[in-house]
Amino acid sequence: MKVLIADSINEKGISELEEVADVVVNTTITPEELLDAIKDFDAIVVRSRTKVTREVIEAAPRLKIIARAGVGVDNVDVKAATDRGIMVINAPESTSITVAEHSIGLMLALARKIAIADRSVKEGKWEKNRFMGIELNGKTLGIIGMGRIGSQVVVRTKAFGMDIMVYDPYISKEAAEEMGVTVTDLETLLRESDIVTIHVPLTPETRHLISEDEFKLMKDTAFIVNCARGGIIDEEALYRALKDGEIAGAALDVFEEEPPEGSPLLELENVVLTPHIGASTSEAQRDAAIIVANEIKTVFQGGAPRNVLNMPVMDSETYKSLKPYIELAEKMGAIIAQALPGNIEKLDVTYCGELAEMQFDILTRTMLQAILNPILTEPVNLINAPSIAKKRGIMVTEARRSESDGYRSIIIATAESDRGGFSVEATHIKEPTIIGINGYRVDVKPEGTMIIARYRDLPGTIGAIGTKLGQHGINIATMQVGRKEIGGEAVMVLKVDQSVPAEVIEEVKKLDNVDDAVAIEI
Repeated sequence: MKVLIADSINEKGISELEEVADVVVNTTITPEELLDAIKDFDAIVVRSRTKVTREVIEAAPRLKIIARAGVGVDNVDVKAATDRGIMVINAPESTSITVAEHSIGLMLALARKIAIADRSVKEGKWEKNRFMGIELNGKTLGIIGMGRIGSQVVVRTKAFGMDIMVYDPYISKEAAEEMGVTVTDLETLLRESDIVTIHVPLTPETRHLISEDEFKLMKDTAFIVNCARGGIIDEEALYRALKDGEIAGAALDVFEEEPPEGSPLLELENVVLTPHIGASTSEAQRDAAIIVANEIKTVFQGGAPRNVLNMPVMDSETYKSLKPYIELAEKMGAIIAQALPGNIEKLDVTYCGELAEMQFDILTRTMLQAILNPILTEPVNLINAPSIAKKRGIMVTEARRSESDGYRSIIIATAESDRGGFSVEATHIKEPTIIGINGYRVDVKPEGTMIIARYRDLPGTIGAIGTKLGQHGINIATMQVGRKEIGGEAVMVLKVDQSVPAEVIEEVKKLDNVDDAVAIEI
C-alpha cells in the first residue's frame, strides 16, 4: 500500500503509517502535480492546504481513503469520493479537549479581566482596583450543546466547583444524570446561568440562536462564550447588550465574518476576542495525525474505521444496487429532521419489495446520519450513527415487507418525538420520489424548498395559503394535495422558488383551517 502525505502533519502520524505502507511526503505538491501523481496512491492525508477535488478523485483509480488530519472537510469533495466508493475520514475527537480548554480559558479571562489587565500593565499603569473579578467556584454554568466538546467542558468545570445546567434536546436523562448535570430548556438556562458557553453546530435552526430577546433574559452580571461557530450569536444584538449593560461580558473565538474587520465589538473593553484558534494546539495537531494514521492502518489491515464521513467501501455490484436508495434514505432523513416536532425518540423503518431481500443496514444508517447531523456538534457517520442514536435514547427498529404496492421497492420511515409524529414513504423511479406523507398519498420530488402543510379540506384554505405566500414574495412552483375524504384533514406539499422565513411559516399556521406547516430545505 502507498500513502501520500500532501500537507504537514506531526511526525508521529507519519511513523504510524510507515509501519504498514510506503509513505511519500510531499507537502509542497501543486494541484497539477497532485493530479498527475494521485494515480499511484491508495490513501492521501491532507490538512487544509491541499484540495481533493472531483478531478483529483477521478484520476485516482487506486484511492481507497482520503484522510483529513483535523475536523473540517471543506477542501474535500465528499460527494465525488462517495460516488467512487472512497472513504473520507477525519479526526473529530482530536480537538475536543483543545476547544474545551480554550472555552474555559476565555471564561477565566472574562471572570478575572485578564486581557484588559494585561493591556493596562503594558501601558505602564497599575490599576489594581479597576480589575476586581469573580470566582468560578459556586457559579452556574449553562452549556448549550452536549456533544464531545460540551462533555469535556463539563468534566473540567466541575473541578472548578461550578453548578452545571445543559440545554440539549438530544441528551437522554440517563446520560445527564451520569455526568451530574441538570437538563433544562434554553430560556431557563439563560435566566439562571452566570456564564453561558456554546457548543452546537451552525444550522438554519441555530443561526442567531442567541439574539436580542435571549440577551434580555440573561443576568446583567452574566458572561457568554462562543468557541463553536460564528453566526450562532447575533453580533449586532451582542454589541447592544454589552454596550447597554444587559450582560457583563462576552468572549468569542468565532465570528459571523472572519476576520471581523470593522466590527463594533472591537471597540469594547468587556469583550475578549481570539482569531479562531480554539483548535490550534500542538497536541491537537499531534492527535489528529495519529488518529487518521491509525484509521488508515485499520482499513489497510481489513478493519472498520470509526470516523468515516461518507459511505464505507463495498463491492461495486452491491453499491450499484443500493446507490439510488442511499440517496433516497438521505433525503428522507433530511425531511424528518426538519418536519418532526420536538425531540426524536423513535424511528421505525420498513423496507418493502426488492429492498426487503437486501442488506439494508446502510440505508438506516444513512437516514440516521441525515437526521442527527444537523443537531449535533460531532460528525455523525455511517459507522457511529446507531451508537449515537442509542446514546441519545432514540429507539431504532427495522422491518421487512414483501408487498410494495406495485413499486419495485419502497422505504417507509415513521418517527416519533415527545411532541408528535411524522411519517414519510418513498421510492425511486428514475429519481427519488416521495409517495406518502403521514399516510396521505402524494407524488413529490424531494428537492429545493418545500412547504408541508396539514389543513382541513374546506373551500378557500388552499387559496389563503397561496395568498399569504404571495404577500411575502414567495412563488409556488408546484403543488401536491393528499386527502382521504372531502372536508376532512389533508396534506399539501408546495415546492417554492424562494427560501421561506420562519415568521412566514408562523403566519401560515395562524390561517383558518391550517393545523400545521413546516418549511423543508433539501
